Order: sequence, then structure tokens, then C-alpha cells
Amino acid sequence: MVRPEAEVQFGAGLRMFLAPRHRGGMVRVACDGVSSLGHVVESLGVPLTEVGGLAVNDAPVTPGYRLAGGDSAVARAVDRPQPLPTARFILDVHLGTLARRLRLVGVDTAYANDLDDDVLIERANAERRVLLTQDRGLLRRHRLWLGAYVRGARPDDQLRDVLGRFSPPLAPWTRCTACNGLLAPTRKADVEALLPPGTRRTYQAFTRCTACGKVYWRGAHSGRLEDIVASAVRAAVGPRS
Repeated sequence: MVRPEAEVQFGAGLRMFLAPRHRGGMVRVACDGVSSLGHVVESLGVPLTEVGGLAVNDAPVTPGYRLAGGDSAVARAVDRPQPLPTARFILDVHLGTLARRLRLVGVDTAYANDLDDDVLIERANAERRVLLTQDRGLLRRHRLWLGAYVRGARPDDQLRDVLGRFSPPLAPWTRCTACNGLLAPTRKADVEALLPPGTRRTYQAFTRCTACGKVYWRGAHSGRLEDIVASAVRAAVGPRS
């Protein structure tokens, strides 16, 4: 017996998740009378965290809607910037460079390179942090309160994507890139014993992490970091405009 079919149209921002044969955006699916629209969307490769709205026959529906033969469904991408109850994030183990860059621009970012998926979800839920990952399977875990797929292979592109999507408030040079703690000015005399000889001779202004004690100064590497910060500010301001 031939099952009735429905069609699902995916917005341009979601088509990257589809199999190559479906990237035109229109997909015909068989209706089994059981599977929800949300399940169908995810089975085609699109995490629901990336979907900003669903409609069937021009009427808004929830992911629990069950498709019937002849239905025409639309899945649109999340709006940018996406509003958040709080701009706090936790990143999976593969996004360490992105974590350091988010901290550089002052975004509250939890990260550790030894957290498994269950612990990531527990911390995201308990601390009300958005889980950032490139693991679509992780985003499909129903226990997760809120997550987002990070686009881009290069850290520069990933940072622009996150800032463009969420437009969090930035406070560059205020967080420890190693542990996410807050930085505070410190006297040179209080940290002099921790400084390399060349740094002691050359630099006078220092900050120190209030959590782990790491000392920071604007050294020879600061030009590259300032470029990252300037690019981040442009990426975050753009969506607000």
C-alpha cells in the first residue's frame, strides 16, 4: 500500500543540514500517522534548535504536529539576533579555541576539554547556559534546555557566527581566557615574582584573574588579539543595527 505524502519546505538557512539531494529545500515525505513534524525535520538532518518556526498549510504549528497526506509544511531558520534569557554559554570539547575567543571579548563561557555529553547537558541545564556544538546528535538530546549549532570550520568564522546569532553584550579584556574568571587590575609589585625578566623590564600595567591567579599584560601578541576583538565588536553590533 502506498502511503500518503506531505511536503516540507526548508528555509535557506537550514538547507546546509540536508542531504545533498534535498538541498533545493523541498522534501517529500511519507506520512505514517505517528511521526511528529519535529521528528521528520530532525530525521532529515536539521536540529530543532536551528528551527525558528514551523507552519503547515500556512498555519503555525508545534513540533508535535502529525503530518497528513497533502500537507504542505514550512520550516524556517531562527531569527538573528536570537533573543536569550541570559547570554551565557558552554562549549563542547571540540571548540576550545572558540571558547578562548569568546572569553577574550568578555562573554561568559564555560569550557573544559574533558566533559562528556551527559555532563555538558547537565551543566547547561543547571547553569542556564546555551550549549554550543557542531554535534547535531548532541543538539537532538531532548533533555537539553537550549543549544545551538556553530557554523564554520575556522575559529574566526565560528566567532562571527555565534556573535551574529546571539549578539551578546561584549566586555573585551575582562575575562580570563584560561578559566573564564573575571580580571582585575593589579600592582606590578604584587605579581613581579611571576613575570618573565623581559616582561618585568618592559611592561607596567597588569591584570590578574580573580579565580585562577593568571597574570595578563599587553605584550607582543596584543596586536593580533586586538584585531580579533575589533572583528568581534563589528560582528556583534551588526545584527543589532
